[in-house]
Amino acid sequence: MINQSCYDAHPSDYWMLLKPRVMSLVIFTALCGMVLSPGHIHPLLGFGALLCIAIGAGASGCLNMWCEIHRDAQMKRTKMRPLPDGRIDPDSALAFGIILSVLSTCLLGLITNWYAAAWLLTTILFYVFVYTLYLKPRTSQNIVIGGAAGALPPVIGWICVTGTTDTTSWLLFLIIFLWTPAHFWALCLEQNDDYHQAGLPMLPITHGDDVTRRGILRYAFLTFLASLALWYVGHFGLTYLASAGVLGFLFIAESYRVYYQKISSRKLFFLSILYLFLLFLSMVIDHFIRIYVVS
Repeated sequence: MINQSCYDAHPSDYWMLLKPRVMSLVIFTALCGMVLSPGHIHPLLGFGALLCIAIGAGASGCLNMWCEIHRDAQMKRTKMRPLPDGRIDPDSALAFGIILSVLSTCLLGLITNWYAAAWLLTTILFYVFVYTLYLKPRTSQNIVIGGAAGALPPVIGWICVTGTTDTTSWLLFLIIFLWTPAHFWALCLEQNDDYHQAGLPMLPITHGDDVTRRGILRYAFLTFLASLALWYVGHFGLTYLASAGVLGFLFIAESYRVYYQKISSRKLFFLSILYLFLLFLSMVIDHFIRIYVVS
């Protein structure tokens, strides 16, 4: 039940609407896309572009929470968010999300180029309308398709610098796209009762834990193959290959344990976050090694 007795919002409540933990990953992967792209951007413009991407990601989170206020109120994990807890007026949250969406896309177009702005707007609209409103309440494959929104930030960062895309930028997209189901389903296994209470057709509910665990293992392996493909196209060297190999082994090994030993997926959930962070960090390190050491 949503608390509507009063609205006593604190600035930190509006900050929570932006989903800052998700935003931090968006900023990091977008920054990696900018650094790895074959071009240059003035540091101030680069900072402004990252800020716009962060604001766009926050706008997506805000609109997502507005759309899901009633579902969030039914889940232990989310019922204390500002909207279901009644600390923020829903109309104010909606206006906040729309303003941030328009502001972020317009500023990104002015700072960098309108192609990047178009992709940022596409990401926001896809996350809100395709994933949140259409896919999430209708299919157990919601996160598989909807994960495209979270996989686009490095592509947008790349476009901010170059004004275009290439194979490498879309492989960055593919890695996050394939990583997302394994990451999110690990959470779903731990929060199964919450999603059932909210009436959401998440994979553990519709197909059972075993199918979900097998799906996690399958997508962990596909993510590993995508990371190797990034090396195969020739943009990265042995530093990245070694890192991708070790990290991929650990990711797959823990996924294997979750599937065959039926252990808790909580460790895998946090490991998957660390995996993606270190994988992208290894790309940046390899990139600078090839520029400043090898050459």
